[in-house]
Amino acid sequence: MRTDPRGYLRNILKSAHGSVLEHASYSFALHNVSRVATHEIVRHRAGAAYSQESLRYVRLVDIGFRVPPALEPLRQQCVELVERLEEFQRSAAEQLQLDADGVPFHVKKEVTSALRRLAPIGLSTDLILTMNLRTLRHVVEMRTAPGAEEELRLIFGRIAEIMVGEASGVFQDFQRRDDSSWVPEFPKV
Repeated sequence: MRTDPRGYLRNILKSAHGSVLEHASYSFALHNVSRVATHEIVRHRAGAAYSQESLRYVRLVDIGFRVPPALEPLRQQCVELVERLEEFQRSAAEQLQLDADGVPFHVKKEVTSALRRLAPIGLSTDLILTMNLRTLRHVVEMRTAPGAEEELRLIFGRIAEIMVGEASGVFQDFQRRDDSSWVPEFPKV
């Protein structure tokens, strides 16, 4: 009988017996991430499940966003643009009398749904994601690679840090490189 499962888990990784890793899963609540990021994250379907804030029911009165590093020199213009979009959302809701007494819910939902088409894809949202360990290993490697989208590198870099602590045996072969990528010794598990 083994007293330390690390050797057993290392053998699973080394022999690419990854189906064993599909039995355990972890869930993460991502708060204030862009829809750019969530649109890419939800493409990982195998071994994953998602729940995302719906803009059909949530009005855009306070558009959360983060200025990407590449646009930092334009920060003020970005802030002003989002403020104009917020004002338009408020003005449209007022002109269309969405909050008037007696407006049926289906009408509010229809207008709210139409207004979301004018929202920037970079607006902040919330996402709950659940992934099994096999999928997490794969996604961490892919989404922290140097060519991956900048926000995804941040998100999955943080998830990698968490998983190295929470599931150290399963992530024992991962190394963080100087370029912030997380690379496993055994990539095809």
